[in-house]
Order: sequence, then C-alpha cells, then structure tokens
Amino acid sequence: MTSPSSNGDADESRVDAWQVFLVFLRLGLTSFGGPIAHLGYFRDEFVARRRWLSESEYAGLVALCQFLPGPASSQVGMAIGLSRAGLRGALAAWCGFTVPSAAAMIAFAYVLSQWGARLPPDALHGMKLVAVTVVAQAVWGMARTFCRDAGHALIAVVAAICVLSWPSAWMQVGIIALAGVAAGSAWRHDAGAHASSGLNVPVSRRFAIASLVCFFVLLIGLPLLAATTGSMGLRIADAFYRTGSLVFGGGHVVLPLLRAETVVRGWIGAGDFLAGYGVAQALPGPLFTFAAFLGATMTVGPGGWLGGVLCLLAIFLPSLLLVLGVLPFWEDLRQWPKMRAALAGVNAAVVGLLLAALYDPLWTGAVRDWRDVSLVVAGIAALMWAKWPPWVVVLVLAAAGFLVVA
Repeated sequence: MTSPSSNGDADESRVDAWQVFLVFLRLGLTSFGGPIAHLGYFRDEFVARRRWLSESEYAGLVALCQFLPGPASSQVGMAIGLSRAGLRGALAAWCGFTVPSAAAMIAFAYVLSQWGARLPPDALHGMKLVAVTVVAQAVWGMARTFCRDAGHALIAVVAAICVLSWPSAWMQVGIIALAGVAAGSAWRHDAGAHASSGLNVPVSRRFAIASLVCFFVLLIGLPLLAATTGSMGLRIADAFYRTGSLVFGGGHVVLPLLRAETVVRGWIGAGDFLAGYGVAQALPGPLFTFAAFLGATMTVGPGGWLGGVLCLLAIFLPSLLLVLGVLPFWEDLRQWPKMRAALAGVNAAVVGLLLAALYDPLWTGAVRDWRDVSLVVAGIAALMWAKWPPWVVVLVLAAAGFLVVA
C-alpha cells in the first residue's frame, strides 16, 4: 500500500500501533487550548515534523471531521492513526490522546466526592467563572468564522432563542437539522471543487458500511433496550452515546447537551457539573473527557471509575464508528456544493447553541455580582488578548474567587 503522503519514504509509510500511541500520548499530555489549538498541534506534529500527511491531505481530513458530529480534533487523531496503522492505530491514537485527561477528570471526581465539603467553595466558584470565560471566547471566535453574513447570523440568533425557550436535547438536535436543511436549500456555499486528499484509508467500503450500520443500530437500539430492561447503566450509556452522536462542532458545544442529559434529569448537581467543566478547561486533550468526570460523579448508575469509563466509551464510540464509516466515501461527498452549504448552516446553528449555553447555565449559574463580572472580563482579556494558557486562567480565577469573596 502506498504512502499516505508523497513526502514519506517507503519504509515510513506505515508505523505500528505502539508508535502511534506514544506520539499521541505526548500530545495528550501537552495539547492545551481546546479543539482548534489541538488541530494546530496536529499539523505541526504530523505535517511539518513527521510528514505523515501533506498539507492538502491534512486540510481535507480536518474538513471532514468538522462536518461529522463529535469532537473534531479527536476524530482527526483517529483518522491519522487509522491511515498509519489501521484500526489498531485509530484505537491507539484515541487512547494516547484521551487517557491522560480522562484519568485526571476521574481523579478530580474522587476528590470532589471525598473532600468537596472541605474545598474552599469560592475556589470552586472560580472554576465556574473559568467556564464562562472560555465559552465566551469560543462564541466570539466561532461567530467571526461562521456568521459572516446576515443569513447565518440570523440562524444563530434563532437557534439561541429556540433553545432558551424550549430547553431540551431534542430541540437542539432539531435546530441543527433544520439549519442544515435551510442553508442547503438557500445558499450555494463555495461551489468550487476541492483537491483530492489521496489519504491512505486501509478500510474497505464493506467494513465502512458495517460501521455506519452499527452506529445507527446503537443510536436507535440503546434507548429501546434501556426502556425494555430498565437498566440504569443502559440509560446512561444511551444518554452519552446519543450526545456523542448528535453534537456538532465538538468542544464546548457538548455542554448544553450534557447538561440536558445529566443535570436536568437529576443525575448530577448543577454545582458539581459546572465545577467539573471548569476544571476540564485546565487539562490538555479533548474536552469530551468531561464525560468521565460526570460518570464518576453521578448519583445513579455504577459511579466511580467504572461509571467514568462507561460514559467515556459511550460518548466517543460514535466518533470512531463515523470515522470508519465515512472516511472511505469522503472524496465523493465533499464535491457536493449543497453538502458544504448545509454544513455552513449547521455551524451557524452551533454558534447559537453555544450562545444559549453561555447565558444559561453558565452565566446564570456562576455570575453573582459585579465582582464576578470583573473576574469574567479579566479572564476573557487574559485568554483573548494576553493569550494566557487556559490552565493558567483556571488557577488564577480559582484563587481570585477565593480571595475576592473571602
């Protein structure tokens, strides 16, 4: 099989899964800054340094994973691992990039459950303020990218109003679907053809179709099985699998869906939810590892590390199945102008969902008075203009939440 990159030597065209794991483990320990920053780390590592992919191959891969539901940076990592070492490489890339932050989130859940009452409450409050600042930065950056004209800005505003008026996971999914249909019908978004990526994909189309069938069988079958058996473990797996299947945009966009599935159902307290989300900003790796914290903290289901692993696997499994199922067909799909137009509408709706989440539950649950407003403004300035790393902002605002109120 030929090299996935025209720059690679023949003996460099394939690597073993262990090497893929080690490379992604280092990235999982050092990749701070969220999904957009992760894609920058990946480009430096795999295009500029290792030459595992060419610029056009990497750009095509990023475009695909931005289209798919789920965490885009994790899906790019899975696809890179797949191209280098097959299915084992995809799993190795996911494990290396995900395990460090997932383990840290489960450890924090244990600390919160054992010593939460002894932790300074205003330090935890500072972590909630971090969530406000990071999501505000994400809303601003995404709005500048995806809402450049009046039509897409209108989609974002309507999406935010609808989600705030009728807060439910299915309303968010419906808004995303309607935005895609409306944009695909109304706009011709960048009708020019893209250059072929030529990415090495060691997956047959038959296996790809089987992966897509598995994706939909689980999406439809898990809720039916959970209702039939009454198993709380299956209910939890269904909730997190559905979230991983239906959240577009990845990163912070998962917040409103996870809140609807956990806090609204009474599986976890709103304070613990926001505290865990604040800590997640300080960690490297994918933000979806927040699911491990939720599973370990929830008052229902297995709880502890077993609950954390269950939720972690459930929320990431759709991403793996979609990468395996769609990547072999991507070259044909991305030549369709209406598909790219629909994606533009979906991205605008995602901005609206994130804007709604910024107000409720983040702002309403964390900002109490003018001092909190000042800390949020300072945090946004530190992230957007001073370019502080998110983990530094977490530590500073946690300390400030304690000192200012004390």
